[in-house]
Amino acid sequence: QVQLVESGGGLVQPGGSLRLSCAASGIIFRANAMAWYRQAPGNQRELVATITSGGSTNYADSMKGRFTITRDNAKNTVFLQMNSLKPEDTAVYYCNADVQSRRFEVIRTYWGQGTQVTVSS
Repeated sequence: QVQLVESGGGLVQPGGSLRLSCAASGIIFRANAMAWYRQAPGNQRELVATITSGGSTNYADSMKGRFTITRDNAKNTVFLQMNSLKPEDTAVYYCNADVQSRRFEVIRTYWGQGTQVTVSS
């Protein structure tokens, strides 16, 4: 019913920047909290940042000051601006959204397919 499609990943040098996008499409009455997670090889998936429909944000400590999460509610899209990237930021980045497809329906959580971010010289 709902699809999340990420874009914007790629290869960047240390200290560089990337901007990830994630667009939700399908049957959407309301997109509630949206978030970015990441998973590096051999590691568990970890939270990067979250944003509510009202724009309140929360970040993992290691991303504070370097990453910024924003959203466009009209387009059901969430963004992640990543600055001062480090090799340890290399991971597959996934977006996540809590979506209510129709009024009075339960809220379901959806995941995107992931986009690779590689930070290397």
